[in-house]
Amino acid sequence: MTISFNWLKEYIDIPESPEEIGYVLTSTGLEVESIEVFETIKGSLQGLVIGEVIYCSKHPNAAKLTLTKVDVGSKILPIVCGAPNVAVGQKVIVALPGSTLHPSNGESLTIKSTKIRGEQSEGMICAEDEIGLGKNHEGIIVLETQLPNGTPASQYYNIESDHRIEIGLTPNRADAASHVGVARDIKAVKKRDLLLPKVEKFSIQNRDLPIAVEVENFDACPRYSAVTISGVNISESPDWLKYRLRAIGQTPINNIVDITNFVCHELGQPLHAFDADRISGGKVIVKTLPEGSKFTTLDKKERILKSTDLMICNSSEGMCIAGVFGGVNSGITDTTRNIFLESAYFSPEYIRKTSMHHQLKTDASFRFERGTDPNNTVFALKRASLLIQEIAGGTISSDIVDIYPTKIDHKIITVKYKNIDRLLGKKIERDEILTILESLDIEVINKDENIFTVSVPPYRVDVVQEADIAEEILRIYGFNNIELSETASADFLASFPAKDFNKFKRAIGELLVSNGFYEIWTNSLTNNAYQEKHNLSFKGTPVEILNKLSEEQGILRQTLFFTGLEVCSYNINRKQKDLKFFEFGKIYYKELDKHKEEERLALYMTGNVQADNWRSASKGVSYYDLAQHVYHIVTKSGVAGLKQQKLHDQLFDYGAKLFRGTEELGKVGKVKQAFLKDFGVKQDLFYAELNSSLLFQNANPKLVIQDVTKFPEVRRDLSLVLDKQISFEEIYNLIMEAEKRLIKNIIAFDVYEGENIPKGKKAYALGFTLQNETKTLTDEEIDRTMERLMAALQEKLGALIRK
Repeated sequence: MTISFNWLKEYIDIPESPEEIGYVLTSTGLEVESIEVFETIKGSLQGLVIGEVIYCSKHPNAAKLTLTKVDVGSKILPIVCGAPNVAVGQKVIVALPGSTLHPSNGESLTIKSTKIRGEQSEGMICAEDEIGLGKNHEGIIVLETQLPNGTPASQYYNIESDHRIEIGLTPNRADAASHVGVARDIKAVKKRDLLLPKVEKFSIQNRDLPIAVEVENFDACPRYSAVTISGVNISESPDWLKYRLRAIGQTPINNIVDITNFVCHELGQPLHAFDADRISGGKVIVKTLPEGSKFTTLDKKERILKSTDLMICNSSEGMCIAGVFGGVNSGITDTTRNIFLESAYFSPEYIRKTSMHHQLKTDASFRFERGTDPNNTVFALKRASLLIQEIAGGTISSDIVDIYPTKIDHKIITVKYKNIDRLLGKKIERDEILTILESLDIEVINKDENIFTVSVPPYRVDVVQEADIAEEILRIYGFNNIELSETASADFLASFPAKDFNKFKRAIGELLVSNGFYEIWTNSLTNNAYQEKHNLSFKGTPVEILNKLSEEQGILRQTLFFTGLEVCSYNINRKQKDLKFFEFGKIYYKELDKHKEEERLALYMTGNVQADNWRSASKGVSYYDLAQHVYHIVTKSGVAGLKQQKLHDQLFDYGAKLFRGTEELGKVGKVKQAFLKDFGVKQDLFYAELNSSLLFQNANPKLVIQDVTKFPEVRRDLSLVLDKQISFEEIYNLIMEAEKRLIKNIIAFDVYEGENIPKGKKAYALGFTLQNETKTLTDEEIDRTMERLMAALQEKLGALIRK
């Protein structure tokens, strides 16, 4: 939200600088994200003054140039001028040496003292396009003014320099969505008076243009106020109004529309002006239309309405989507002479749904969907009406229509002083607490030694309970005024902390980052065509988006595979081919009419795991590289009893599935080329997807400390030939079952198929580490152990031992 510093000063006295006020606002919860200088004309005509031409003669060395002398108040300057209309006695705009011009077109120019064709020139007499005032370059600007020579040009043109304060307004602070709303917070902190605009001069001149109003849906529109004004003149807005709107990034349109926008940003109450002569039947009806009705908005787009879209209608058709966007056939045009001015309070829930459905984000919907002040509609109506009469003429031609059948009452909240002290961490003087609340328009209606009761106005939509009152006190008292104690303390001794999933993810993320991975975040919405093309099915059924932005974001993802593959493709297409990515995210599905979501961890590896260097050639990523990182994650988590199973999966050429008991913890493998081809990836890619919530639940990381054994370990190698389908896991399990006491580790340092190995067979070269932690192993013990292992391998797996 953008606030104009100069505009803000109309409602409260502010001697402080914009930066100082920015600090004040941030301390109250209105976080100031930036402060930028805004100039109605770039450069604000700095260094330009009014001068008077007192001498002219032809340049001796250039037929089209004129030698002039110009009185600029403090001195007389010789200036060479190229304009054909320069003459003695003219009041002109002079750019002094050192000033910078910002022309309407082209780059900025700094004026210097120089010689032009041999004659000295101390400045420049300006045309309007040369200083950014217009596009005319036919001659210099000639002024009709009695201002003395040397007067700054910015004074003549009434140039304003302002500051734009950009506030990151949180959804709960709808009360601050205006200049008056921001001024209220400054008033509370600085204890100054708030200067609201006056509306006492509002009066009804006649009743010649009555328009009846009927509200059919009071849930959607609890209050509707309106008035008619006849005989207005549609024209360009005065400079002061255009300056105010431009200072907050708004584009002036015409005087009526500009006034409604001005009041919206002044008071936080959106208004809408209709051409009264185009309201058929002389009646306005606030209602919803049947599902599927068509309506064309101001941007000339035809929109399909939902049955919950509140509409402002005449007797025959819709004129406006209430609180969101106007219609193409009822707005203000150059021919408008009579207007119907609307000021309403619409239900935030209705406006939010409509705005989201039609993807329409306007200044009005921004405020209505957060909650406006239901008691401010008539005041805003009077304020706008007076401005319209002042700027566009016209007469008030009807009574104010104000339909408000059920008044929205103030919220009554009972507060205990001891709870305020506990929540703030400091005991504040009771009188100061009450003063702060009164300064926020929160009325104290009852109090005693221990408890007080307050009445909270409806525009404070975020204040609903005792804790909210404490927050209001704290943000005005000042977070920085709450001292920290020198020592940390607690009311009780804490038990062991509960397992924290976020800490678990952070630990795993740090492990992966330390191994060269980059974390990615992808959209939870994905393209259903990815799955349909390959006839893929995942757990449950897809969750479809009702108000989808596009088919490319039509469903919630059932796997992280496709969104991550998009990131890999994007990087590879930009010559970043060696990739190691990971992502923590959720998958979504529907099962038994219930929507479910599960946590996942995805890993992607492609390209080279080792780049070319002077010592060795590049090495491409393999399945085992990614499997090793998965193993590290499982080891870090402390998951015990993990088992593997050969993977047969719709996404992979080959891979492994990981289990603990009957629960599947994840899978890892080489992605099928068909999927890579869809994304334009021409290199192998390996992918792992782990159920991070199950991994977390089964995690049992323990720190075990033990003495380093005094006795040496022994390495023995063994070569054997087995049937091709026998996996290393089967070999490992058999060996650990046969000789778990002395075998500390087993590695496969070579696997071979081919020449000299029978068909259907493969050769393993295994390394065994043996150790007894209580004594030194003898050769006889080692030999007996190896013989038992060879016998088990021959008997149970049909191994041929190669000696």
